[in-house]
Amino acid sequence: MQLDIRLPIGLMFSLLGALLAVFGLISDSSSFRNSLGINVNLWWGLVMLVFGVVMTLLGRRGTASARLAEESPEGKKIEELEHQRGLEKES
Repeated sequence: MQLDIRLPIGLMFSLLGALLAVFGLISDSSSFRNSLGINVNLWWGLVMLVFGVVMTLLGRRGTASARLAEESPEGKKIEELEHQRGLEKES
């Protein structure tokens, strides 16, 4: 199974960031008067959205180039060492 943890994390941050940014856009300006006039919901929503998009893109790139451990040179070396030491798993 080739599931990269960056995909669900990226999708979650993208969704929550978009919701927070939209809430910041449609909220009344009097609600952020206490935060020195800065629309914190909008800015942090945008930050979360950008982070989520980056994580999703990195996760998609990583999943496309993922290989099984047995197919990589490092995995073959580990398999060889396990075989020499008698540590192989029987399936």
